[in-house]
Amino acid sequence: MNLGNLLKDIPDINVDINIDLTKFTTMKLIANGDLITVLAISALKEVTKTLTRNNVSYIILGWGANMLLKKQSTLPYIKLDFPFDRNIFETSENYFKLPASAPLSSLTAVAVQKGFKGWDVFTGIPATLGGAIAMNAGTNLGEIGSLIKEVVVVDKFGKERTEIINEKSFSYRKNHFLKSGDIVVGATMKHFGIDEKIKTLIKEYLGKRNSSQPMQMKTCGCVFKNRKIVDKTCHAGGHIDRIGLKGLYYNGVQVSQVHANFMENIGNASYEDVLELIEIINDELNMTFGWTLETEVKL
Repeated sequence: MNLGNLLKDIPDINVDINIDLTKFTTMKLIANGDLITVLAISALKEVTKTLTRNNVSYIILGWGANMLLKKQSTLPYIKLDFPFDRNIFETSENYFKLPASAPLSSLTAVAVQKGFKGWDVFTGIPATLGGAIAMNAGTNLGEIGSLIKEVVVVDKFGKERTEIINEKSFSYRKNHFLKSGDIVVGATMKHFGIDEKIKTLIKEYLGKRNSSQPMQMKTCGCVFKNRKIVDKTCHAGGHIDRIGLKGLYYNGVQVSQVHANFMENIGNASYEDVLELIEIINDELNMTFGWTLETEVKL
């Protein structure tokens, strides 16, 4: 089925067929596929409805920081590019309606400028707001779910709904309200007041991340989720380091020498190469400890 012909009558979208998608992920894996760039929510509704009606599934692509793209995808990717007016922050409100495509880096810059308390929790995370909400992204400072009041979603049938967030909406690196085919298009995010110390806190945390994580390398962020045992958190990177796998190399990808829960693309690695290294690590963990780690990165 020709994707361009299928979607040709829908305004506010761009369709690129079988293009090089390497630059669309932070790990820069070799990848090709079809890309639908959507510029408005009304257009997205038509896109998802049309694709579903024609039995075409799709994958939502944010910054590509927490996902691995296949070398040749059989499914089209959808990328949101909605308007983001930064003047929205020139008010005394403590909550803001934001587009899902807003970069967290831009929101961090706002937090530094305005001193928004609580917005330090996503410091240094290379993601869009929508992607961060979908996986409840966070750092040692907290998780983004604690800041979200409402989430606007478009489903695979082109229907829009609003999810009111409560204490059961999120858990560690998970949301509990998105269904298959759902796409986050916007959210209402709050802060907890103004704190002049936020600027310093964010700068200090960025410095810590830069010294303890391979921030300048081609990675997908943390590969594995930390393991919860009763009320104790077992850090994935610490266990991988403990069994001596820092620096382990396979076909262009290696376990980082800086932080063992990161993999670095130091050659021309592909999706399959990363999967193989993940399997090797889990085999070693299983032989040593009797358990394996769940991946945080989307496969």
